[in-house]
Amino acid sequence: MKKIAFKKATWVMGALLFSWITGYAAYEGKEAATDSLDFVSYQGKVIDAQNGKSLPFATIEAVGSNVATVTNIDGEFIIKLGKDSDVSNLKISYIGYSNKNVSLDEFRGNRSPTITLDPTSIQLREITIRPENALELIMNALGSVKDNYSSEPMMMRGFYRETIQRGRRYVSISEAVIDIFKGAYSNEFQIDQVKLFKGRKSADVEKMDTVLFKLQGGPNTTILLDIVKNPYILLSKEYAAIYDFYLSDVITINDQLHYVVSFNQKFYVDDPYYQGKLYIDMEKLAITEAEFELNTENAEEAARLFIRRKPLGMTIIPEKAVYRAKYTISEDRWYFSYARAEVRFKVDWKKKLFNTTYSTMSELAITDRTYQGIERFAGKDRFKSSDVMNEKVYIFFDQDFWEGYNLIEPDQSIESAIQRLNRRYLRRNS
Repeated sequence: MKKIAFKKATWVMGALLFSWITGYAAYEGKEAATDSLDFVSYQGKVIDAQNGKSLPFATIEAVGSNVATVTNIDGEFIIKLGKDSDVSNLKISYIGYSNKNVSLDEFRGNRSPTITLDPTSIQLREITIRPENALELIMNALGSVKDNYSSEPMMMRGFYRETIQRGRRYVSISEAVIDIFKGAYSNEFQIDQVKLFKGRKSADVEKMDTVLFKLQGGPNTTILLDIVKNPYILLSKEYAAIYDFYLSDVITINDQLHYVVSFNQKFYVDDPYYQGKLYIDMEKLAITEAEFELNTENAEEAARLFIRRKPLGMTIIPEKAVYRAKYTISEDRWYFSYARAEVRFKVDWKKKLFNTTYSTMSELAITDRTYQGIERFAGKDRFKSSDVMNEKVYIFFDQDFWEGYNLIEPDQSIESAIQRLNRRYLRRNS
């Protein structure tokens, strides 16, 4: 049972390839022609009303539409709406905070308002919850999937970003607008599919490097973090033998009360599994958010989940693997809206004194969805689990490349890294 679970979990982790290279070859291309989009951008920042701290990954929704985005790690966001849109308000929501509706008038005149959210306080009644009761709550949530999530396939559009760092320095940044065929939650055979719509990259691979680090699977892997659609990752019934579950809190999300179910790997289970939290709507028993982290204490077994290929003489030790998934509600149905994965590795070479740390981050925000024009993608158009994002998009320098497509606002470090890497690329090829 465990080995089967490991094999399935590998697809969620993504596969990392370390391979030998002897030089650098630029992957060049031309920007595809696109129609000019008539849109207006609205920018702002979301913070805690009490302490002023930024609120990362807050959900920003255009009220009355399916357009949405999330704040970056600094709490900043940008959302683009068509000039003919009848949207007049944005709704901002965050775990443990009251929702806030903000009029678009607050953004007029190139203003970038700072939006404050008030934390909510819920008194958890003093009751005893046995671990099996918390597990039963999860099983009831899984049994309610057909009532709480879409029973029909849909088309989604999302913004995907993927970064690779060596130490503290960015060596690769890729971004793309993607189309997603999202299968019905009631049909396990309708597999989600991804197609790249528009993408760009900035890369810096030094000529004298002996290691090329690749992240395999890209957005095709990140959508598997929809743990409701893919429950084998965390929520299979057989996992009762692997985890201890307990009710740890009651909080508000989107102005609705939620159970917080925490889970930890049982002390006698040696293989790497997870610890984390599931957020379950108290009334509808819908899973609305999940946060979990891989147990990397058994480094050798944890490494087997990630590494597809590496050179002889190299030891790779996973140090951290953290995941997040979020859902948004519309008309009593929850929709997959956001996913993020962060993984850090230590790389040791035999006979070398110092090691190197590599970090990867992949992030996907669903920015629009529709039940119109439902279509599966042709095999040649699909992004496959074996594909590498950085090899599927081109190097671009156009500051207006994204036009009216919604994206995750870059934090300053990402923005600076893109500019720095692009300058290096230009010098190298001048």
